[in-house]
Amino acid sequence: MIVTDAKQPPATNVADRRAPCVNDFSITIATVNGAGSQTANNTLLRAIHKTGVPVSGKNIFPSNIQGLPTWFTIRVSKAGYLARREQSEVLVALNRASLQEDIRSLAPGGICLYPLDEQLPLKRDDVTFYPMPVNELVKQSGADIKLRPYVANMVYVGTLAWLLNIDLQEIEAALSHQFNGKQNAVALNYATVKAAYDWAATNLVKSDPFCIERMDRTEGTFLIDGNSAAALGAVFGGVQFAAWYPITPSTSIVDHLSDYLPRLRRDPDGKTTYSIIQAEDELAVIGMVVGAGWAGARSMTATSGPGLSLMAEFAGYAYFAEIPAVIWDVQRMGPSTGLPTRTAQDDILAAYTLGHGDGRHICLIPGTVSECFEFGGMALDLAERLQTLVIVLSDLDLGLNLWPTKPFSYPDQPLDRGKVLSADELTRLQGDWKRYADLDGDGICYRTLPGTNHPAAAYFTRGTGHNEAAGYSERPEDWAANLSRLARKHDYARTIVPAPVIDPVNAAEVGLISYGSNDPAIREARDLLRAAGVASSYLRLRALPLESSLTEFVSSHKRLYVVENNLDGQMRALIQLHAPADADRLVSITRCDGLPLTADWIAASIAALEAKEEKP
Repeated sequence: MIVTDAKQPPATNVADRRAPCVNDFSITIATVNGAGSQTANNTLLRAIHKTGVPVSGKNIFPSNIQGLPTWFTIRVSKAGYLARREQSEVLVALNRASLQEDIRSLAPGGICLYPLDEQLPLKRDDVTFYPMPVNELVKQSGADIKLRPYVANMVYVGTLAWLLNIDLQEIEAALSHQFNGKQNAVALNYATVKAAYDWAATNLVKSDPFCIERMDRTEGTFLIDGNSAAALGAVFGGVQFAAWYPITPSTSIVDHLSDYLPRLRRDPDGKTTYSIIQAEDELAVIGMVVGAGWAGARSMTATSGPGLSLMAEFAGYAYFAEIPAVIWDVQRMGPSTGLPTRTAQDDILAAYTLGHGDGRHICLIPGTVSECFEFGGMALDLAERLQTLVIVLSDLDLGLNLWPTKPFSYPDQPLDRGKVLSADELTRLQGDWKRYADLDGDGICYRTLPGTNHPAAAYFTRGTGHNEAAGYSERPEDWAANLSRLARKHDYARTIVPAPVIDPVNAAEVGLISYGSNDPAIREARDLLRAAGVASSYLRLRALPLESSLTEFVSSHKRLYVVENNLDGQMRALIQLHAPADADRLVSITRCDGLPLTADWIAASIAALEAKEEKP
């Protein structure tokens, strides 16, 4: 039965009476874009985290400003799993346009919260329905008419707090965090939360198994998104210049730089030691970033696939003229404009080979928000040490969603400026210096910075053919020697970029290879496979170019699965080039639908292939 009586709104009790389901379920909140639900959603997420229960959130939102469906999923997992799940057990249904689909997708035995005056289009006998007097409580709140749509979201926060046993003190603390301690805003929203909580306690009869109980699994951790961590890492890594052009989902990296740098990067006399410029397009952006890198500044930008495409020519210039610069590519769904607010890992090949000719770029691939912070500084170090462009391949899932992490470590090493000659060193060399001469055998030459006070410091920076002395040259031997040296430098980079993270299992015949934000789903999928009798080792790649431990991992396993969030298996193609003797044994497990991968899908895909292997 569907409850529509506004005077007597008990829950419809059809849930199977199972034992309590404690700290192990997912909540999906279905609203419309622009309704202000993000504050309410993050309040719930932070409150649950503060109860000591492992939790993660996924925001699935459209690329328009307002009006289209948006979903926020909170996964509560006592085992500490953070990946997206295929279905949710708890639904808050506030979007009339998606209501039928949302109810249909709810897991059997789940619960659905809906506005009391909403006529439900779908009846399910295996779902418990709980009404909420949204309009009534919003009117009682006394909120200004413009604020009422936002305050309305607090009704489901309070109702869920009662149903799931979430401590109201943690809700209030989370609201204080969301509103930066602004007491009027906290009081207004918390009053609605409390009113909804009290209404639910008086009018609803809880008849479902889902609840939250305190744990101690989140002690010493906090919630942060990857873009915030990347910006903070760049600040501690000494960034001096950032140019940008807005593009989803990377814009918040520079937004956070604009927040952090004024507070953290000033001289004792208050003078700023950085510059941030919004350019007219991505072509201007990368030109400024490469120019700043040439001038000696630690420079970076943040973009996504379409912006990266526009940066191709300057990327090739930075590679060939050997100028340090950093690009954060927060990947989204392509090709073309694609789905700007959906996640993917489909810029792997584009980033590695960005530009024309025989150029290959250093790519870092963070898999956690902690690595976003770490690689924020490391990318700047590697760019200067290797005198080249470094591209960091994050993605929307990692960049825009909140993840639990331990506090970041303050860098314990000085900035690595690489092979930079001072005026005194040039004097000792008595002018015997050539910009593109490899003196150490690693392919990396010595450079000077503009303004170095020595007559031998100047050289001509060329994107055209040049010899060791930076003089223009079309001689075949000069061209071949230069490309050979650049390839030698790229090979040297294999030895200093972040090594893969490997979790070997003795006697395991199956090897899993993946990277980036797939990591939580891979870890959970391995547990599912283990329970099904399939043991697996796991290698998580963290950088390009690939290096020797990957080859050893491939050769030591009978069956290998490369798991990726793109259509073509782009990383598998690079691994096949790196380990050609084993190319035919590398099997792609790929999915590209705009959503983060799930453990269930990964485990089912591999189990099906393993079952075929077992057949005679």
